[in-house]
Amino acid sequence: MSTYVVRFMKDVLGEYGRQCEVCQGTLEIDAADEDEARERAKARFCKDQALHHWSLHADRIHVRPADFPS
Repeated sequence: MSTYVVRFMKDVLGEYGRQCEVCQGTLEIDAADEDEARERAKARFCKDQALHHWSLHADRIHVRPADFPS
């Protein structure tokens, strides 16, 4: 298994009406691949936030391998 960093991102209107991207949550997930990490993160995010669906708090999900220095 590999470790992935999963971020839940949302576009919001910031200062002066400009659109900006805000991270709604970050999770470290152990999974076999990025797809599995995404699905596990969705379930955990919903549980942690007491949501029925992750998209109620985020517009998109970014998944990347965790970079741990050796």
